[in-house]
Amino acid sequence: MIFLRSFVGPLLLLLQSGWLRVAPSPTDEGALRAGHGEPGEPGHQEPHKDSYGTFASEFLESRHLSDDGYPFPTAPPVDPFARIKVVDCGVTKGCIRYGKPGCDAETCDYFLSYRRIGTDVEYEMSSDTDGWVAVGFSSDKKMGGDDVMGCVHDDNGRVRIHHFYNVGQWAKEIKRNPARDEEGVFENNRVTCRFKRPLYVPREETLVDLHLSWYYLFAWGPAIQGSITRHDIDNPPVSDHMISIYKYEDIFMPSTAYQTFNSPICLLLIVALTFYLLMGTP
Repeated sequence: MIFLRSFVGPLLLLLQSGWLRVAPSPTDEGALRAGHGEPGEPGHQEPHKDSYGTFASEFLESRHLSDDGYPFPTAPPVDPFARIKVVDCGVTKGCIRYGKPGCDAETCDYFLSYRRIGTDVEYEMSSDTDGWVAVGFSSDKKMGGDDVMGCVHDDNGRVRIHHFYNVGQWAKEIKRNPARDEEGVFENNRVTCRFKRPLYVPREETLVDLHLSWYYLFAWGPAIQGSITRHDIDNPPVSDHMISIYKYEDIFMPSTAYQTFNSPICLLLIVALTFYLLMGTP
């Protein structure tokens, strides 16, 4: 026992001092060379650098790869507002234009189109205003007790579809909004929008059935913080007959500046003046 202690003690001192070392196996040497070879040698690997940049790049790379390692498809771009086609007026949709002769959806003072799509009616509206544009469905050509759909330009630059009900000369906003598939844009100082609305709705005072014929009321005007104010003209135009969504018409209504000579009084004055000039003074 004393002999063993005298032998083990010096042996431990030799191991600690490095005189006796265990030679690495060839496998261990290959692993060391593979992990720490000289730059440019086969199998050389750079040590991992723990930094925010490395973490961020690895995180973003993993976000764009699926579980199988394939890139995720990118979302398609949002389509811009499709221009209103007036060539379809009277053919595949009905149109009402108010303004100068020959005007279209981008130049009329007011423009409206309608067409049936399945169980819906699609409306397109545009007006020369920075506020709102609307259409009302009336049974008597007068403002009051009317179902109204309006497109309003708000302070954030968006155009939203609202539902109103005319109480006398005041348009009250209704929370129940039948509009869907809404689109709207404000460009070139014009409010333009497109939306769908069901043909048939449950009977309610503030909603009308569009499969019936109605007089159409046309109006537009300024808005303050997304709220409509009084329309631009004192007597907004009204369709001269009831409009049916089953009949695609192309109706032109001259604005005030272009209807002066259509007035019966003006025509009478022109005839009287012409007669006076031809006959001469007595």
